[in-house]
Amino acid sequence: MKYVIIGNGVAGTAAAANIRKLDSSGEITVLTDEAVPFYSRIRLIDYLAKEAGEQDIVIYKDDWYKKNNIKLLLSTPVTGIDKDNKQVITAAGAAWPYDRVLIASGGISFIPPIPGSNKKGVFALRTIADANEILKYADSVKKVVLIGGGVLGLEAGNSLRKTGHEISVVEFFPRLLPRQMDPEGAQVLKAQMESMGFIFYLGARSKEIYGEDKAAGLLLEDGTRVDGDLIIVSAGVRPQAELAKKLGLPVNKGVVVNDRMETETKDIYAAGDLIEHRGMFYGIWPAAQKQGEIAGINMAGGNAVYEGTTMSNVLKVVGIDLAAAGDIDADGKSESIIQKDQVKYIYRKLVIKDNVITGCILYGDISGYRKVLKAIDDKRNIQDIRKDLERWDLSRV
Repeated sequence: MKYVIIGNGVAGTAAAANIRKLDSSGEITVLTDEAVPFYSRIRLIDYLAKEAGEQDIVIYKDDWYKKNNIKLLLSTPVTGIDKDNKQVITAAGAAWPYDRVLIASGGISFIPPIPGSNKKGVFALRTIADANEILKYADSVKKVVLIGGGVLGLEAGNSLRKTGHEISVVEFFPRLLPRQMDPEGAQVLKAQMESMGFIFYLGARSKEIYGEDKAAGLLLEDGTRVDGDLIIVSAGVRPQAELAKKLGLPVNKGVVVNDRMETETKDIYAAGDLIEHRGMFYGIWPAAQKQGEIAGINMAGGNAVYEGTTMSNVLKVVGIDLAAAGDIDADGKSESIIQKDQVKYIYRKLVIKDNVITGCILYGDISGYRKVLKAIDDKRNIQDIRKDLERWDLSRV
């Protein structure tokens, strides 16, 4: 059996590992346009802060591929799939035959159509190659503007703050981290980041990146000028779906797959930041990892079903722990238990509906998060421990 995997991120790598568990002799070939083996995108921010080297963030080094008899071809972009002859075509014109193929090409950074976004000094951060370009450019500049107040943007800004840069953040939404924080929690985060030296422009629309051949700053719709010689756009991720579109596969929020991670074309699977499952596009590491696992099992003849992933994130924002899961009730329509300490910059919230925890935000103190996440997944009735929760005693959750 010949397996070809397009993409060497968490979904593609999880698929390769699970194929090998079930099929000890099949040929597994992984093709990636990246120049570095599977690495942690989460740790790109450590790399950007010069707190970790390239090899520090690589998760599986060459010996893992040798041990598992997986052929990894770096710097090998794929341009097409010939489904009739069952071949994957690379940019160099090579054809790799397959019995089953997985498209795990991930996502690409979305760059909004802001005039001037093609100037020198404007970057997105998605890959280690992006990080290298930013680091090289950052050596000769002082002021950085972040367009987008999402996790990766704020983390990139904090990394550059550590290397002596001044950071301004321009966010269209009226609060930071709208997917992980409600308004009250976002205020705590903003206050803590301002104490570190960040400058914020919230509820702001970008009009134009000004400067001659290279960026000199960002002009807002209200006429405000935010000076910056390096601009990082962090406006979300879009599925890298060109291969799927060439095949005529349906693409909505992502490439549509069934519960087995199969596309509508026989023997072609898809997983990770590329896909849409039951109308959901996840774009988070735990979901991509699980989808890759399911795809690999089924490609190797197993029978596994993907039931979805609770939308959850455990991350560090400017070095501070943040965990969010399920329904964070940003509009304040549900019942909730909140603990807030503006001096210590702690904000914790449990969202409750019909005696069940349906979501949470834990900022500054994420102790007990795994228990809370399990309670959310299990839909556990918390009536008997309600008084404990109101004291923020999570020992019985």
